Formats: sequence, structure tokens, C-alpha cells
Amino acid sequence: MIQLGFASAIVPELTLEEVLTLAAEIGYDCVEVMCWPVSKAERRYAGITHIDISALGAPEIGDIHALVDRTGVAISALGYYPNCLSPDEDEASRSVEHLRKLLHAARQLELSRVNTFIGRDFTKSVDDNWPRLLETWRPLVDLADQLDLKIGIENCPMLFSSDEWPGGKNIATSPAIWRRLFEDIPSPNLGLNYDPSHMVWQQMDYLKPIRDFIDRISHAHAKDVRLDRHRLDEVGILAHPLEYHTPKLPGLGEVDWGKFFSTLLDAGYRGPLCVEVEDRAYEGSLESRKDSLRQSYRYLKNFVP
Repeated sequence: MIQLGFASAIVPELTLEEVLTLAAEIGYDCVEVMCWPVSKAERRYAGITHIDISALGAPEIGDIHALVDRTGVAISALGYYPNCLSPDEDEASRSVEHLRKLLHAARQLELSRVNTFIGRDFTKSVDDNWPRLLETWRPLVDLADQLDLKIGIENCPMLFSSDEWPGGKNIATSPAIWRRLFEDIPSPNLGLNYDPSHMVWQQMDYLKPIRDFIDRISHAHAKDVRLDRHRLDEVGILAHPLEYHTPKLPGLGEVDWGKFFSTLLDAGYRGPLCVEVEDRAYEGSLESRKDSLRQSYRYLKNFVP
């Protein structure tokens, strides 16, 4: 059955032990654990390190396994969401290097999934990005094949702010692009970390991709989104998306979660579904963010045994 979890980015001040303990107390089955390089975050929800893979030796691996056993909460995936195709070559190089290390760390931890972004040079078209995309990602997917790991690409366009326009910083945003990606890099280990909310604000069907790409969905995010039609009518679809849409907890936006779960289950999905909290209404304090995880669990639990 589907395993409910949450992405650890929303509680950056907690240790991994505290994160898994919180998950167990609420009732979650798993956690997607953030594994950014230890550094200052460059944007919200980035730069968060609950496992420092640069300090991952046999003792640390043993401690993590013991923690999972003690809490009964699994690690659904290691998460790291940089821009491996950044126009800043140093940034891109660092991102690729850390992602390679993350793949090795996942295998060391006996995990099967890593979640990330494809990235994009946001100043160029899809076609102009494509040769560099293949040059960058074919070796990464070859490594995933060697390590028997699934790479789940989140379908977030990453074009919310002025520094991300006009193209956004993640190219894997639509079924047409996914088909092209999977045709040019056909490994079954390259797939999706599917988030329905990103389809909603793009005015796209969020259920059809589940049926069309079920064999490529290795992980999923539970995030909702509210479309403010009065704002959209004022600024239009060419405005920055945050001017007319607002990320919300599951059940507080446009996604019909009953239809979402029934489509996932009918299609045969039995993997992790992790709440990704980006709802500013709950970000005032750590306790409020914990409450957001409790509320999301109570709501989503209605749809799974």
C-alpha cells in the first residue's frame, strides 16, 4: 500500500533522530531526508542537511540503520534539489558532484531512491538546453543503473521569482518534455517524483500523467495549491506564478485528493507519498510547522488503510 511520509525540509532545526521520532509520533511511515551540502541556504527549503553524506562512514551508517529500526520510520529517499544545468558552471559542477556522492550514499544506506531536479539554464529554450542536459545526465543515470537506484525528478518548474525567469530552473515540467527525456535517456531508473500541485497552476490535468507515466513514478509528493482567480485575472499567466497561486497543505487547495489516491492505486502505485509543506500560513514557528505535518497526516490518512 502507499506509504505516507513527509519531506524533512520543513523542520531544518531538528536532528535526523528528532525528525524520525516526530514522524513516528504522528504516525507517518517514512521520511524523505534532505541531504544538501552543509552550507547556507540560497532559497527557502534548500540547503537543509539531515544526513551529512560527507561524513558518512560505517559508524554513521550503523547509527542511521539503528534509528530507523528503533522508530519504525523508513527513509523513502534522499533528497537534493539543485540546478545541475545552471548557467553558472561552478554551481552546476558542484551540484553534479554532490549528486554523484548522494547516489553512492544511498547505496551505502541500502536505499533505492534519490530525488532531485534535472535543472535548466533558465536563459535558454528547451531545445537549446537539450544537448547539455544529455551530456550531464547520461553519466548520472549510468551511475544510477550501476548502483540499482531510482532517480525521481520532481516536476516543479522552479520559475517562481524574478531570478528564475523566463525559463525556470528545472526543465522536467510537462508530459511532452518527460516523453522526450525518457526517449533520449531510456533507463527505467530515471523517473518522476510526481507532485500534482505543479500541474494545477500550469492549468494541466494532474491525474492523466499518473496513468500515462505510472511505470516512471518512483516517489510522489503531497502538496496542494490554491489558485487565486481574481489575482490571475488581474496579472495574467505571464506574471510570476506566486502572484496568483499559493502552495497549501493537502486538502486546502485545488487537488481532489480522493481522485488522486484512487488514480494512483488503480494505476498500481504502491510507493511513498511524502507531504511537502510550503504553506506560509504554518511557518511562524517550529510548533506550527509540526502542526502542519499533523494536520496533513490526519487528512491524508482518510485515503489509505
